[in-house]
Amino acid sequence: MVLPVNSTNNVKVYTVSGSNLSRKLPDWLVRRKRRELQKDIEWTRRIELIQDFEFPEASLRIKVTPDQSHCMATGVYKPQIRVFDFSNVSMKFDRHTDSENVNFMILSDDWTKSVHLQSDRSLEFHNEGQMHFRTRIPRFGRDLAYHSPSCDVLVGGASNEVWRLNIDQGRFMTPFQTQSKSGINVLKVNPAHQLFGFGTEDGAVEFWDPRARNCIGTLEPTIPNILQPVDGTRSGFEISAMDFRGDGLGVAIGTSSGHVMLYDLRQSRPWQVKDQQYGLPIKTLQWVEGQGGAHYEGGAVDGAKIMSADSRIIKLWSVDSGKPFTSIEPPNDINDVCMMPGSGIMFVAGECSEIQSYFIPQLGPAPRWAHFLENLTEEMEQNPQQTVYDDYKFVVRRELEALGLSHLIGSPVLKPYMHGFFVDLRLYERAKSIANPFAYEEYRVRRVQQKLAEARESRIRATTKLPKVNRALAMRLLQMQKGEKAKRGLPADSSDEDEAESTAKRAGGRQRKKAGAAAAAASAVLEDNRFRDMFSNPEFEVDEEEDEFKQLHTVSQKQKLATESKMAPGGDDDSSDDDGMDIRAPDAAHLEDEEEDEESVGSDDEYFQ
Repeated sequence: MVLPVNSTNNVKVYTVSGSNLSRKLPDWLVRRKRRELQKDIEWTRRIELIQDFEFPEASLRIKVTPDQSHCMATGVYKPQIRVFDFSNVSMKFDRHTDSENVNFMILSDDWTKSVHLQSDRSLEFHNEGQMHFRTRIPRFGRDLAYHSPSCDVLVGGASNEVWRLNIDQGRFMTPFQTQSKSGINVLKVNPAHQLFGFGTEDGAVEFWDPRARNCIGTLEPTIPNILQPVDGTRSGFEISAMDFRGDGLGVAIGTSSGHVMLYDLRQSRPWQVKDQQYGLPIKTLQWVEGQGGAHYEGGAVDGAKIMSADSRIIKLWSVDSGKPFTSIEPPNDINDVCMMPGSGIMFVAGECSEIQSYFIPQLGPAPRWAHFLENLTEEMEQNPQQTVYDDYKFVVRRELEALGLSHLIGSPVLKPYMHGFFVDLRLYERAKSIANPFAYEEYRVRRVQQKLAEARESRIRATTKLPKVNRALAMRLLQMQKGEKAKRGLPADSSDEDEAESTAKRAGGRQRKKAGAAAAAASAVLEDNRFRDMFSNPEFEVDEEEDEFKQLHTVSQKQKLATESKMAPGGDDDSSDDDGMDIRAPDAAHLEDEEEDEESVGSDDEYFQ
């Protein structure tokens, strides 16, 4: 097993939990296809830093408790809350809810007290045992915050009001009336001096003093090349994310146009503007304070950084210079990002079942509960080159028209690339089977022919070495022997016992018995040592040109003359004597070839088992 690693700007980012798989296989399918999954590169490389660190469908929000001992996350489906214990690197419990979660806040140092804003206009308060209390809010909520000195839970939504629920008195307090006409998208509380920040849908940020309970300032960001106004808004974009710096003076603002602006509360102009380059709303902003002593090629890491994330990419860049530090592109859309303070661990909740976890050693050390990552990343690091389109088939426009898929051009199903398109392999196979239903039969016939050709090429043919003495006689005897055996289905190298057994089974016919006897006599002449001198001693040479031999073997002479007339150019095939009997046996090697071909064709199904 290896750790997938990406190196952007010479900064290594290790995937320590989750995988690049956008699919989630059910447990029964994993057990059934375990052997097939062993060949899946992405599946075998997955690592579980925390056991069961996932949801059935997708994860929505994730946060780490202030004591950094637990992690709480919400997801679907069914809507549920899960708490993970870092000390045991496993899930502590899960709890189901009636509706999906919009956002939640952890009220205590550990996980035992939390408040959840649900999508059905309800606020749920949970303790360590169960849901403690539930109440409704006037409008649909979009974000919430908690002011610990006054015990107020602030909720903003599709209204110009910010509702306040005091959990000490157990009642709603007088809401804050903002200048927004559309609604409140994001709420934040400054950790240093408890200043409230409300990001509105109109593109403005209002700052409220909790002691005076009124607005003390309004910030209206402007971005070049953004048309304004749009849909009645003052700035042409919405405020989608916001975060205060720990020193109480810095604030980061994210817009729906994909821009991030860094402000000093004492100034009205941003000192840094960063474009996310995707044009998607910023979902998460977080100040990342540098760790002393860490460096990377090109600059020091101990300066502060901003982590900005939209639904496509996570970017970390320098606060002072704006130079990019590194970037992460998860395989699925991003819903929320959480970084553990003082470490290089990052949790990403997205539109996949697994919660992605990344470790950036140059950003900070591993936490105490995962100290083994310091050595594990170096030992198991590997960065193989992977093919981007493993499960796709490249086709040109002509093939699309032949398959009847030309109407999909321009849709997300086809991915344009060079002079053609990438199409899902499963869709390609299905369309091909519909366009040519006999493709499998043609493939099957081609495979049979290919197997037969390979068998013929690799076949070792037996060659018989004829003697120098009486060569013609030896050839006739050998043809007589092999021809008779081939007629009865016996191999050429079978013994006389097999021949006798086969003759007994197929008894019938006087001529067949005589032919069998002649074949046995031929075998005896060829194999018996008593006739060895007839084929080795020149004194036993038979001269077929003598008159005495021709008078005794008139039939053989007629056959010889007929053969010569056929071989001669312009010879007549019917010139042989009708009374002559052609006793030439067929070529044994030829018969053997035909026999094996018939057997191979007859059993062609064995190639497809």
